[in-house]
Amino acid sequence: MIYLDNGATSLYKPPSVKKAMLWAMENCGNPGRGGYPTAMAAAETVYRCRETAAELFDCMPEQVVLTPGCTFGLNMAIRTLVAPGDRVVITGFEHNAVTRPLHILGAKVTVAGRKLFRWDEMLENWEKQLNHGADAAVFTHVSNVFGYILPVEEMADMCRKRGIPFIMDAAQSAGVLPVSLKKLGADFIAIPGHKGLLGPQGTGILLCGRLPKPLTAGGTGSESENQFMPDFLPDIGEAGTPNVPGIAGLGAAMDFICGEGTKRIFRVEHEAMACCAEGLRKMGVRVFAGEHQAATVSFLPAGDCEETARALAERGIALRAGLHCAPLAHESAGTLKTGTVRVSFGRDASFAQVERFLEELQGVF
Repeated sequence: MIYLDNGATSLYKPPSVKKAMLWAMENCGNPGRGGYPTAMAAAETVYRCRETAAELFDCMPEQVVLTPGCTFGLNMAIRTLVAPGDRVVITGFEHNAVTRPLHILGAKVTVAGRKLFRWDEMLENWEKQLNHGADAAVFTHVSNVFGYILPVEEMADMCRKRGIPFIMDAAQSAGVLPVSLKKLGADFIAIPGHKGLLGPQGTGILLCGRLPKPLTAGGTGSESENQFMPDFLPDIGEAGTPNVPGIAGLGAAMDFICGEGTKRIFRVEHEAMACCAEGLRKMGVRVFAGEHQAATVSFLPAGDCEETARALAERGIALRAGLHCAPLAHESAGTLKTGTVRVSFGRDASFAQVERFLEELQGVF
């Protein structure tokens, strides 16, 4: 099988991830709940993961809240910054993990920047909408549908200068592109463990530039007499028994990323994406590609997107078609009625993968 759905989850993990998870299952108890060896082993495993994340994302270890996933982190961050009726500025490429919580809260959502691969249009509209006043802003680093890398440093700077708190969704960038809590000055950055970080599903990180409001409440192993959640990081965001095997795997995965280097990983993935986009153009299909693009490319086949993906699956090509849980992004690109077929490369990207994919796609046509 040629796996080209890394935008959904990375399938092929470094061997160290499985090894770390199995070790944790056999040697780790409940962190922060005892002084015996297995409890201490768990506490050390969790803290090592925090330290590695802090190194990778340029923050302090206590600013790393370990979550069950990026969606959980985004919900926590949004509920911290946004109240019903608040005006929130977002981009035209946000995932449902951003838009659904905002709509459920009853926020007044304003969309700024809707043209693919156009930083000038994005920044002009972003600044315009911020100038109208906003209670908060949320923006993705990379579109999960089109691989469009947004000008997040400039967008963050605009927010900071106006005193507007903001959240960045790094679901498609963490582990591949530089992500720095300190440099961005973000209030929150939400990260999944199972995509670019190459960790297990059910893990994630919320980088906290301020105290979050707890999304859940319960035991933390600290201040047990207090009937409210502790008012310090990371405990305030971590209620209940943590997923220690998952956290062990995530820590091992981030160690691997640090060793490989995000620049090298991005180069390998981007070269494959560019080759794939060029091959698709030569086949005469509509391709969504341009400047400022990561390792994901979408296209419109001659026939139905879902049928094309199904036929490719039968030929051993794994990718995703449809709306990709991001109808706003499709609305921006004019593909809301059709969806797209999405090809998303991972750290194992190669020209051989591209060649095989294009061959099989030609056979489907």
